[in-house]
Amino acid sequence: MTKGGMESVEVFTSEGKGRGLKAQKEFLPGDVIFAEPAYAAVVFDSLTHVICHTCFKRQERLHRCGQCKFAYYCDRTCQRAAWLNHKNECSAIKKYGKAPTENIRLAARIMWKIEREGSGLSEGCLVSIDDLQNHVDSFGEEEKKELRADVESFLEFWPSQSQQFGMQFISHIFGVISCNGLTLSDQRGLQAVGVGIFPNLCQANHDCWPNCTVIFNNGNHEAVRSMFHTQMRIELRALSKISPGDELTVSYVDFLNVSEERRKQLKKQYYFDCACEHCKKQIKDDLMLAVKEGESKPSAESVKEVIQFSKDTLEKINKARMEGLYHEVVKLCRECLKKQEPVLGDTNIYLLRILSIASEVLSYLQMFEEAADYAKRMVDGYMKIYHPNNAQLGMAVMRAGVTHWHAGLIEAGHGLICKAYAILLITHGPSHPITKDLEVMRVQTEMELRMFQQNEFMYYKMREAALKNQKIQVMPEPSNETSPSLFHKKE
Repeated sequence: MTKGGMESVEVFTSEGKGRGLKAQKEFLPGDVIFAEPAYAAVVFDSLTHVICHTCFKRQERLHRCGQCKFAYYCDRTCQRAAWLNHKNECSAIKKYGKAPTENIRLAARIMWKIEREGSGLSEGCLVSIDDLQNHVDSFGEEEKKELRADVESFLEFWPSQSQQFGMQFISHIFGVISCNGLTLSDQRGLQAVGVGIFPNLCQANHDCWPNCTVIFNNGNHEAVRSMFHTQMRIELRALSKISPGDELTVSYVDFLNVSEERRKQLKKQYYFDCACEHCKKQIKDDLMLAVKEGESKPSAESVKEVIQFSKDTLEKINKARMEGLYHEVVKLCRECLKKQEPVLGDTNIYLLRILSIASEVLSYLQMFEEAADYAKRMVDGYMKIYHPNNAQLGMAVMRAGVTHWHAGLIEAGHGLICKAYAILLITHGPSHPITKDLEVMRVQTEMELRMFQQNEFMYYKMREAALKNQKIQVMPEPSNETSPSLFHKKE
């Protein structure tokens, strides 16, 4: 079954998994299999005044809706584009006296769209909202309680003059949001800023070693009158060669966890038992739990002790980060690494987690040489674990490249930036803001490297002057979030 711009994919029944998506033609790494605008989407409650409610870009100055005083937009273009979806919401918020939570707002936007278009197949959709999975029957007591509270709040907010829906259908919509809500990120792709429903993408099944990735593209509103104008959408991109008839898969969780942990997470959040090749054969688990090789191989007891120490330290680190105590974080990382280094192997995930935090926080504190050393070790470990075209790997390599550049290690820095660029060209595409930033860095570091090779003394003199202008940004403040995960799921 294909429909409006979706000719290259087909919905089929996947053995043991229910519905899935299948390729109708060959795709190569980096190809966009399809792009899909949101059926409905909202900005998170905590960010409603700093993120545009149409394109989800983070902006310094936003225009507020004069009617409800709740919605914010980049400019008139975004405000006009939003009106169809905001009109009912605008009058409902005015009447209700305040904006409800993001879950209620998203459910209401879905229902208003159904009121306008019916709940059958929308243009370009392979499945209708009615047919999306809700997993309400699998909810535990706590989730059922949350669902009841959401339904009650929704009924208080929902205007009497709008189409009225039955309790069962309202519960279905909240179940759909809970299981299928997709995280939307800001234009840099570094912070989760909202949640949306994308019916076609919901059909893609999970695999821990997927052949596709999903990237959020904020669209290009500046180019209104030109051929480059694009609306906000998600893109499903190929990570490896895909043949006609192959199932299209994405990963719902980060791969950097042993198979047992990933399976637990998937069962808890998405209600299925992962039977992918990597989980069945526990591929890469040995690397993620590696211990030091050699004559003095550590005892099972000392390994257990160090892993427990690492887990305890990670909890302390999280607490210190929440409080902005970054020097304390560095102290905890150094202590932990001292204990880990004689015992854990280079690809052990507990070692890699500490190296990642240490390199990020030290970069922020501008202690670049130590940060670069940790970043290099982290990237070497990641390269052995992650799929070569993994977006998180690309972002980590980019961070390591910028850290090396700041540390004055121009050769290593340029090499890492080139490596990151090659990965992000496939995962994000050439027009994504982060790929464009990386291209600028690649050109700059290449120029600097040539200068360095011709005359080191002159290079350092020029570099000193250039640093005063700070061409490549200093690292942003470390965030407590990992990169936004694919599906937005309440923990």
